[in-house]
Amino acid sequence: MKYVQNWAIAALLILGSMSAYSQKAQAPNIIYILADDLGYGDISSLNPQSKLNTKHIDQMGKTGMIYTDAHTSSSVCTPTRYGILTGRYNWRSRLKNGVLSGFSKSLIQPERVTVAKILKDKGYKTGFVGKWHLGWDWELRSEEKNLDNLGVHPVVDYSMPIKFGPKNLGFDYSYGISGSLDMAPYVYVENGRSTTIPTDTTISVEDKGFWRRGLTGADFHHTDVMDHFQEKTLAFIAENAGKKEPFFLYYALAAPHTPILPSSKFMGTSNTNFYGDFVLQVDDLVGQIEKLLKEKGISENTMIIFTSDNGCSPKANFKELAQVGHDPSYIYRGHKADIYEGGHRVPFIVKWPQGIKQPGVSNEIICTTDFFATAAELAGHRMTDQEGEDSYSFAPTFINPNPAKPIREATVHHSIDGRFAIRQGPWKLIVWPGSGGWSLPKSKTELQGLPTYQLFDLSKDPAEENNLYSQNPQKAADLKRLLTKYVKEGRSTPGKIQKNDPVAQWEGLEWMDL
Repeated sequence: MKYVQNWAIAALLILGSMSAYSQKAQAPNIIYILADDLGYGDISSLNPQSKLNTKHIDQMGKTGMIYTDAHTSSSVCTPTRYGILTGRYNWRSRLKNGVLSGFSKSLIQPERVTVAKILKDKGYKTGFVGKWHLGWDWELRSEEKNLDNLGVHPVVDYSMPIKFGPKNLGFDYSYGISGSLDMAPYVYVENGRSTTIPTDTTISVEDKGFWRRGLTGADFHHTDVMDHFQEKTLAFIAENAGKKEPFFLYYALAAPHTPILPSSKFMGTSNTNFYGDFVLQVDDLVGQIEKLLKEKGISENTMIIFTSDNGCSPKANFKELAQVGHDPSYIYRGHKADIYEGGHRVPFIVKWPQGIKQPGVSNEIICTTDFFATAAELAGHRMTDQEGEDSYSFAPTFINPNPAKPIREATVHHSIDGRFAIRQGPWKLIVWPGSGGWSLPKSKTELQGLPTYQLFDLSKDPAEENNLYSQNPQKAADLKRLLTKYVKEGRSTPGKIQKNDPVAQWEGLEWMDL
């Protein structure tokens, strides 16, 4: 069995004394709020130059724990979502690069243990609301070879329930959409069934308001989706507040991702552009949840985690934002899709009054895959070797925000093109000459003549401007060796060697002999 810290002991420290924990502590409610394409620099408490006043998220940080060095397991959405629910790096799955479509089959295999399954087994009422984007199995009436291709539109029988989805992965209740808000089909699915039979629609021609052509349900309006998700979220919380068993809610927002369509209430409120307005709408949703928790008397023992699935997208229009002095990536290089920090360094705030007695700031390196081990520890679940292969519990930081010994041995980053980087302490090795994503350098012409690898000391160079690869060949070799070990052994945590999911060709590993 894989070693996991005994949460009972940690809880004793959190609660202050043995006498305070004479009986088993009540497990906390858990709400995991995942924003979509929100940048690190969009949060005013993280970016002193931010032009956006995210007052509700900032308040979370004042009364909880702010993590300044938190990372998604990928710089795009599907892979990160896989890691959150499984505690496993996305590139170990069949998805070695890119994202899924709205028609893709489930990326999470039936035998894979998810955080929802663990919490449900421990007595939690589990719920999901929002953007799934991990694939679920529609009832198909046509054969398609590549359902992951965004241009493929199979014939689906929407009157039939989906065959494999959130319910099969541990969620008692689910309400959401299959992919991003700009991906067809545009239909709500509640507990495995479409709420309407969708019909055809046309593509939007607006830049920020972009969405792809596709089938749309009669009850589905892009401008209302976020408010609609919020209604379902608040209803789930209200229904389960005060019950004997705790609840877990995975709330995956569809904002501020495209289509960037803030509701009329928030238009013009940021004094930036529509993207900034949409960010403030996200902030308001957080405030609504906090208000309801207080009204129901459950805020003290509810743990809220707020983060994003990757960095900000160029669709936010960086040029417009720069004209008003706002940078969603703050001081970090790159943005969504990139292997650079702007692609995967994200806001990460945890509030849990009963568990985090002393609010603070943690500079500990953590990853979104770490939610799995943290939730398992809180629930008293002992993880097996086949669970959470890349997940470390960050529960110790609730007591000591900056422990002397790092929680993670090292952290692997991944880009949309399937390019790898590894971070250990201040050092980050990118085993590719460019961004691995959408920012420069990315084309063959731009990459020509550049050093094969990139090595940065983030403690001195957070903007990743000075490549130290040629000056520190031994450091680069050591990091490459550790990254190779992580890939080959199917895990980055202590335990028995596991297998990665096979594919015909695994791109992005030219640097390694498999």
